[in-house]
Amino acid sequence: MHQRRTTSPHPDATRRTTLALLAVAACAPMAGTGRAQAAPASPATGLDDPAKKEIAMQLVSSAENSSLDWKAQYAYIEDIGDGRGYTAGIIGFCSGTGDMLDLVELYTDREPGNPLAGYLPALRRVDGTDSHQGLDPGFPVDWRGAARDLHFQRAQNDERDRVCFDPAVRQGRADGLGVLGQFAYYDAFVMHGGGSDRTGFRSIRRRALAHARTPAGGGDEVTYLDAFLDARVWAMKQEEAHSDTSRVDTAQRVFLREGNLDLDPPLDWRVYGDSYHIG
Repeated sequence: MHQRRTTSPHPDATRRTTLALLAVAACAPMAGTGRAQAAPASPATGLDDPAKKEIAMQLVSSAENSSLDWKAQYAYIEDIGDGRGYTAGIIGFCSGTGDMLDLVELYTDREPGNPLAGYLPALRRVDGTDSHQGLDPGFPVDWRGAARDLHFQRAQNDERDRVCFDPAVRQGRADGLGVLGQFAYYDAFVMHGGGSDRTGFRSIRRRALAHARTPAGGGDEVTYLDAFLDARVWAMKQEEAHSDTSRVDTAQRVFLREGNLDLDPPLDWRVYGDSYHIG
């Protein structure tokens, strides 16, 4: 994840009592133009529907890894030069923001002899920095090796859901948002984290709420989602590494303008100049 987050204890890692509780951020639907307004999706057709969740994973992967093959990203790892150390895995766990440490702790709780367990002391030392001290040269190689282990893949999935996906869907439902709105929340969690720092999810939502009401609060869903995406773009532009806002402008905003609040295929969008299609 790109921003430092606070987290809540994982059900399989209760020994980690020092972790802060995950800040669950509330999201707002956005303003729209053109097409007729659609009613918020029912809970049965939320982003956690398996088919919709698969679409969400592909959409995020197109922005994070320039590929729809999100499962190939378990093995991804590199330092992208954004001051957060190594970025790795299916949602960009970072060595400098604590979430990579949480992931490796969870993996080690479940599989004590795993190839990454020996790096836990180093991950604790570099937390909050961009340092590779104690990680180089072996950590990237061992990460890629661990990515072949189904236990590590499952740990990545579980941390993604615990920290980003589940709270985004819960907040989206509470705000009366359909599938697209829940996805907009999820993508914001992935990039900005769930905290209340200046560009965190909670702050983005507060900025949106200053301009529009959620459907649950009596507002129009498209209008509210427009406000949320405006706030998201503002947050992205506060950091040079995130200044390309195409994952919003030529993806989420396109679906919104089309009135596709349920993210129903076919979907066509562009990120960083590349075109993608889900049929």
